Amino acid sequence: MPGPIAPLARIIRRLIGSARARTPADHAAPNTAPALDEESLAGLIAEWAWRTRRKRRLRMMAGIAVVAVIILAATQGAKSLPPRQGYIAVVRIEGEIEGHGLASAERLVPVLREAFASRAQGVILAIDSPGGQPLESERIVAVIDEEKANTKKPVHAVIGNLGASAAYMIALHADRIVAGRYSLVGSIGAVIAAWDFHEILDRLGVRQRVFASGPRKNMLNPFTPMSGEDARRAQDLVDRMGAEFVREFQERREGRLKPGVNYATGEVWAGEDALALGLIDGIGTLETVLRDEFGGLKARDLGPRGGIGGLFSAQIHGFLRSLSGS
Repeated sequence: MPGPIAPLARIIRRLIGSARARTPADHAAPNTAPALDEESLAGLIAEWAWRTRRKRRLRMMAGIAVVAVIILAATQGAKSLPPRQGYIAVVRIEGEIEGHGLASAERLVPVLREAFASRAQGVILAIDSPGGQPLESERIVAVIDEEKANTKKPVHAVIGNLGASAAYMIALHADRIVAGRYSLVGSIGAVIAAWDFHEILDRLGVRQRVFASGPRKNMLNPFTPMSGEDARRAQDLVDRMGAEFVREFQERREGRLKPGVNYATGEVWAGEDALALGLIDGIGTLETVLRDEFGGLKARDLGPRGGIGGLFSAQIHGFLRSLSGS
């Protein structure tokens, strides 16, 4: 058989033959196994060599993977360690504020606790959010107010692309609010929206039967027409929630607002306009706040953070979706 396997097969056959020759005939075990020719033996040896090389490659790949995981873990661990000198804790409020989301109270409250309990000399709320559920914001600001009172640490809110509605509500509880010239700030108010499909169902000859325990229980059902009384009740509810937001806004920004301006229109303002109207205290970014307000101290990013890329478009989409009620 050609190749380097054939000589090895012949050597093994000679060794087997020599061993049989040295074995006494009366002690020799009957040879019931089929004889292996040189080609079959070479094939077995080749398969054994292939399996050995395969196991060796797998062990090498596993070793490389383990080393890579260790290096990655060590790198991430080093990044998460606080600087040896003074630093500022950065808490990120990104995306729509909703239960179980990245910017939910469930995710943010533990991070805020950690930021205030750490050796950080201050806390920055890095906001890039269209807003969301007001109750989630209420839970978040309750923790901010509590920790500020307990630790006396300064808190600055830095608005990125967007700080609107419930996200701006959170910013109101910082000691100072800063936004970029191209940031969008505001959207003070409340909104309730529901789809109305009942005319489509009428054309299809479809009806939904609803049995409710009270006259307002089915008020926002999109498959039944809304009565005038239901519409008035929904608007009254929104007006009350919006008025509460405006009251909190005026209380937190007292002495900085421009007289004669209706801030409750629900609109957003660009950074320079927001500064002129008193919604924010300065124009800047995370980097300029670290430099100008905290003496150039390093930032320790505590998150939580989402995936990279597409964040701005996601914020704008979420903001427009909140306006349309979808």
